[in-house]
Amino acid sequence: MKRILILEDVAETRRWLGTIASDAFPGAEIVEARDLSAGFAAMEPAPDLALIDLRLPDGSGLDLLKRLRQAHPATVCVITTVMGDDADVVAALSQGAEGYLLKDQDAAVLAHQLRQISHGIPALSPVIARRIMSHFRKTGPVSAETQLTPRETDVLALIARGLRNAEVAGQLGLTENTVAGYIKDIYRKLGISSRAEASWHATRMGLNVSMDDGG
Repeated sequence: MKRILILEDVAETRRWLGTIASDAFPGAEIVEARDLSAGFAAMEPAPDLALIDLRLPDGSGLDLLKRLRQAHPATVCVITTVMGDDADVVAALSQGAEGYLLKDQDAAVLAHQLRQISHGIPALSPVIARRIMSHFRKTGPVSAETQLTPRETDVLALIARGLRNAEVAGQLGLTENTVAGYIKDIYRKLGISSRAEASWHATRMGLNVSMDDGG
């Protein structure tokens, strides 16, 4: 991670998150934004990672999330908030957030969770991971996995390990456009819109998502 954008309206918390981000990714450029307008202005050049608060004086952090997903799909967007109810979690993940961290955790724990992003592990606070699992147990498409083709299952397993489209294409001998098409179909069948959700489904399906498999 070379450039990290932090959208947070409370100055003290903003500096605290900056310290955590620097600990997780030494040498990274930290760009701070105190409100949504400043966040929009800081989108260029594209950040590698964006830490986004939800409640802001001039709007919702979800608006920045949506713009980043449209303008810079490669940016990893992680929600950093105190809001952990189901509605907020589902809204963020459905808009494409690849992580959801609660700010009431220790700094060292948050830094560790951010570092895991580089290994393809979604940055999720334990309580949020449990909420996601509970939500999908209640509302997730129970039979969706059975609708995936063998090739779609292969693609799901690889993106759940954190591989980007080009890497998946290389492993499976496909073009990037073909991989993108498979991912679109996977997301539609599973009723999801983020790689964090894809990782959860891959785990539930018993697919090997370990980064230490020698592959």
